[in-house]
Amino acid sequence: MQDAFYMARQTVLINYTKEFNKNTNELINSEGFSLFLDYCFDNVKIEYPEIYDFFILDMEYDDFKKEMKKFLKLLAVLDLSDINHRFLTNIEYVEDLIEVCYNYWRSLQRYSFINVNSSAGYQSSNFIEADSQFNHVIRNFYRTIQQRVQGSNNRVFRQVQAGTNASFVLSKYDWNVPNIYAELTRIPFVKEIMLRTPLIIHPLSNKRNNVFIEVDYNPINDLKGDRHDWICYPAKVGNQLMFCYFHQDFVKSMVALPNLFELASEMECSDRKPDAIMIFGNPENSEDTVYYHDIENSIWVGKVSGIDKHEYFGYVKKMMLTLHNLAVMDKGWLPIHGAMINLYLKDGSKKGIALMGDSGAGKSETIEAMTGVAKGEIIRQEIIFDDMGSFKVNDDGQIVATGTEIGAFVRLDDLDKGTAYKDLDRAIFFSPEASNARVVTPAAPYHVVCKEHKVDMFLYANNYTDARGVREVTTIEEAKPIFTEGKRFALGTTQEKGLSTTYFANPFGPMQHQDVCNPIIDKIFNALFETKIPLGEVYTCLGVPNKGNDGIIESATVLLNKIKEL
Repeated sequence: MQDAFYMARQTVLINYTKEFNKNTNELINSEGFSLFLDYCFDNVKIEYPEIYDFFILDMEYDDFKKEMKKFLKLLAVLDLSDINHRFLTNIEYVEDLIEVCYNYWRSLQRYSFINVNSSAGYQSSNFIEADSQFNHVIRNFYRTIQQRVQGSNNRVFRQVQAGTNASFVLSKYDWNVPNIYAELTRIPFVKEIMLRTPLIIHPLSNKRNNVFIEVDYNPINDLKGDRHDWICYPAKVGNQLMFCYFHQDFVKSMVALPNLFELASEMECSDRKPDAIMIFGNPENSEDTVYYHDIENSIWVGKVSGIDKHEYFGYVKKMMLTLHNLAVMDKGWLPIHGAMINLYLKDGSKKGIALMGDSGAGKSETIEAMTGVAKGEIIRQEIIFDDMGSFKVNDDGQIVATGTEIGAFVRLDDLDKGTAYKDLDRAIFFSPEASNARVVTPAAPYHVVCKEHKVDMFLYANNYTDARGVREVTTIEEAKPIFTEGKRFALGTTQEKGLSTTYFANPFGPMQHQDVCNPIIDKIFNALFETKIPLGEVYTCLGVPNKGNDGIIESATVLLNKIKEL
């Protein structure tokens, strides 16, 4: 980001390295404030034409803007009785305008950046303190002019986040760059992040509607825009290192990543080649969600074009998981679209329970329901993965699993009331007022997620059969079709509707590369039966009318009892 202040797609980017406003006067004189007034008054003109006409009157817009800045400076330092200005002939309109502009500002997604490689502008060893100072400047500016026009001090003060929603420290990293990716060396990495949670994001889309397609050319050649317009989030997706490049217009698609994927350090990125690279928000007129295998450099490359519908966070998450799955299949590991937890029971035992199923099948919801009915039977639970993990056979012939995410991206609709608010102070919400509302919350530390965990039970989450409890299977011929058919009743979180099937319930790599996945499935299922790990399906009832009258509770109770018998 080269500009001091940038606005696009209801998002504001503030570059503290270029310009830092330490007081009200500097704020009003800033480029950023001038640009904000342009956007804000475009909005006022449409929604409040009578207010707009009063302030503009017969002035040219540029003259009006100069006059408005002058008026605000007067309000910031003088009592109302000492100001003689035409705007004050209608105090109610002035009060309304202050509230309209302040609310418009807070309706935007606002993010700040400090580039630690630059010697110009403002830099701070404590970027949190810098961002807090900016927050104070904005809030103090609003309160000063609002109370002055009101003619009295407020008696109620709300400490809202008036400045930014998040702040980023950016830095250049030296990494092992193959020649074809040389242009990426000009793009800074996210080094540190400060999130002001709870955070509510309103993307332009709230549903994923795509298929990830393999192409025969490297999408890195499609990279568009000035390299200063891009930011890299280096993510640890399970045991894979992924460099995720976001165009500045799609920074709000990046903000939830710290709650979901561990931020890799400079040391972890230096002199190393990533397992995968993602290009997100590429400014082009296409609907591309594509990937490519750079065999020569052993890097999987994904690209998501920059259009409105791709603002849904599911496009970020699922592209990253697709690239992860493709990379682990190269190692002979089996990607599992599901959820896994370690349950620590009151008898002192620990059980690793894995559930598999496509989106909306009820994996996380079953675990949540089982926790609710446990009534002291479970001392604690440890989340290994909540959406995607992988199985492999270790040196002892045991099936072990590792996860990918340190958090959970879950539907509010399918969680018990109150569940999403247990970690409210750390949560990031996506369109909580809309259908398919989602929340991203931290769930497990990275050192737990990336370890190898023993699997003690493996079940398919069946959300379409009006049955209760758990059905165990005893032969590999009976088990494999249940998992490979990947049947579920789609709940509207993707483009699918009604009863559908997806190869191995995993459209994120295995479906596209069944020839690679089939022998891995055979190897894993043979090991599952050889080690006598219980397999079968659990009935979640989420696709049954009225959710089977809370049939998931009955099934969770049966599942808990079976786990205690292991």
